[in-house]
Amino acid sequence: MYNVNEIFSDKLPAIPVRGVIFLPGSDVRIEVGRSFSKEAITEAESNRDGYVLLVFQKTPDIQEPEYPDLVEVGLLARVSVKIKLPNGNFKIKFEPLARVRVNDLIAKEPYYLVDFTSMVLQAENLDEEQVLLKMVTKEVLENANFLFRDSKRVVNTMKNGINADKLCDLVAAELRIPEDDRIKYLTNMSINKRLQFLLEDIEKEKTIQTIETKINETVRNSADQNQKEYYLREKMRAIQEELGDSKQEDTIKLREQIEKSDMPVKVMEKALKELKRYEYLAPTSSESSVVRTYLETLISIPWSKETDDEEDINVAINKLEDSHYGLDKVKERIIEYLSVKMLTGKNPQTILCLSGPPGVGKTSLAKSIANALNREFVKTSLGGIHDEAEIRGHRRTYVGALPGRIINGMIKSKVTNPVFLIDEIDKLVMNERNDPSSALLEVLDPEQNQFFSDHYVEEDYDLSKVIFITTANYLQNIPAPLRDRMEVIELSSYTEIEKFHIAKNFLVNKQVSSHGLESKKFEITDTAIKVIINDYTREAGVRQLERLLGSIVRKGIKQILIKKENKVKVTKDNLEGFLGKPLFKNNKVSSKDMIGVVTGLAYTQAGGDTLEVEATYYEGKNNLILTGNLGDVMKESAMAAVSYVKSNAEKLHISKDKLEKNDFHIHVPEGAIPKDGPSAGVTMATALISVLSKRKVNRFVGMTGEITLNGRVLPIGGLKEKSIAAARRGLKEIIIPKDNEKDVDDIPQEVRDKLTIHYATCLDDVLEIALIS
Repeated sequence: MYNVNEIFSDKLPAIPVRGVIFLPGSDVRIEVGRSFSKEAITEAESNRDGYVLLVFQKTPDIQEPEYPDLVEVGLLARVSVKIKLPNGNFKIKFEPLARVRVNDLIAKEPYYLVDFTSMVLQAENLDEEQVLLKMVTKEVLENANFLFRDSKRVVNTMKNGINADKLCDLVAAELRIPEDDRIKYLTNMSINKRLQFLLEDIEKEKTIQTIETKINETVRNSADQNQKEYYLREKMRAIQEELGDSKQEDTIKLREQIEKSDMPVKVMEKALKELKRYEYLAPTSSESSVVRTYLETLISIPWSKETDDEEDINVAINKLEDSHYGLDKVKERIIEYLSVKMLTGKNPQTILCLSGPPGVGKTSLAKSIANALNREFVKTSLGGIHDEAEIRGHRRTYVGALPGRIINGMIKSKVTNPVFLIDEIDKLVMNERNDPSSALLEVLDPEQNQFFSDHYVEEDYDLSKVIFITTANYLQNIPAPLRDRMEVIELSSYTEIEKFHIAKNFLVNKQVSSHGLESKKFEITDTAIKVIINDYTREAGVRQLERLLGSIVRKGIKQILIKKENKVKVTKDNLEGFLGKPLFKNNKVSSKDMIGVVTGLAYTQAGGDTLEVEATYYEGKNNLILTGNLGDVMKESAMAAVSYVKSNAEKLHISKDKLEKNDFHIHVPEGAIPKDGPSAGVTMATALISVLSKRKVNRFVGMTGEITLNGRVLPIGGLKEKSIAAARRGLKEIIIPKDNEKDVDDIPQEVRDKLTIHYATCLDDVLEIALIS
């Protein structure tokens, strides 16, 4: 199809070759895996009589090369043998025919299509060629043993007779040189120049061989022949000195850093031993970088440096008060903790766990403890961690091994006594294969953590001076052995009053300052802040409140710049212009007392809320219907309430016919919101009794409590939040279990002033207060 001795142009499918350069006459075997290369082979066999172009990439890392990424000269070749491999690729043997000049890359899909022009030899100085050919032949025959990858093939071919062009290609293809250096033999058509290149490269290889021989001689003279390991190390050192690539300066610097560090004697001995090993490793070896990283880690770990603690408890108290509003019981416990620390000079034996809903200030409280003690603060989050190695580190045998989060935190703090916050400890991922919580047992146990062992460091590290503080949203998610090592301090949701003071005293100023606005140019009224809290947020903490205040400040800045105003004032009346329509509608007390409608008190992650429980009945077959997206526990409470009503029908003045010939329906509005828990038991029972006895329910009364089959009222949780919700709705009285009387002190005084609190031991106490005769 093609006469390689003539000049011609054509277009053929092309296969980009990476990382290797072939020459005419070479034994070309390639594994073809890229889709466009497979398509090129298919096209060549189907329509081109097996002819393809082999083009060579300048950079092997490029997956889909463009025209500038290709060497300007390629090879015209023909598919000789094709074998399909199990992985779907092809192993192909090509017959390279001649050099061609790559003119242009015409197409890339479905295969590379290249425009090319053949290249033919030009007449040259034959005398010069003969001289060069003689010199090359002499060098090849004298030094074939170390010059070539397959010296026997080169020598045999030359002895059988070969012209100068094929000799150049044969010798260049087998010469032990980098592939980049082989490109010049592909791109140059001049035989004389290629012969000169061969002489230069052969001379380089001879020089390298001489140097290696000299190194071997030096090593043999200085090393014991029986000590193979010592011999290899000396040889490496001699090679490095010959190449000027010695790590002597780097080793000296590392030694100085190790000796200046405050490592314990045992750790320093280990570091110096590793340093000696590092000195003899080749700079290019992966093990060299692994050892160096390990040494740098040991140097960067704080072994004895520590900060001086604040000794005045009053200063610590003032710092806590300045940074957090409210949280009186929490701050009182923290101050007790700090007092013990200041008196004894040692860390208390307990680990604090700050538990509460998102946004109530757990992380910022830990920062305040560090600030109050004048200590460094470091934080790590364990959310989503499922591997013990994240805590203890990976062993150095693994590629890319690093210390665990505890040691990394100590490196960041640069001292041995920081306040270390372990955030989201309840978000650890545990299954039958992994249990990262077990690694934390040693960290958080004061009796064990002075000998903490990190897999990467491989030496004991003293954590006894560290004050560990953990945070969690859900205590039930923390494994019992881990929870046993911590003292839990619960941070409940903020009241509206607390949110108001936090926003007014902290958040507004923070947002104004962070947005670069002068405080005198922005004002927001107290009423507007209260409206934001009640109508635009539903949260336990203040994160959304802070975001909304930030949005208001940004809109205020835009207003100042566009309308050229001197000051922005946000009031209740213009608040919708900044935040839009209110997002939430607060439940208010009904306008009249109703039959079968009772106000219950509920606890959510966003704080307390009120809900109306409705009950009715109609002719049926004594079935119970429950609606409102109720959970299993709440359904069981409803069943218990119905059973109580049926078993006490005579006492409640309810006819048996009414119970036996009707269906009962209990509904809790806002069906899109899931609801669960036992505390609505008394509410559902009261609603049923109200509708069956035709007695109205006092609309100003709210209630909460679990009910039993014999009518006892059992204690519930979240009393503080429920009471706040009752006061917000406008209720005047609440009924709570007698056993919750001890929790009334947790209710803010301003809420207690608005509510009359009744205590119930049985359902009769509830009915007496809630139902209107």
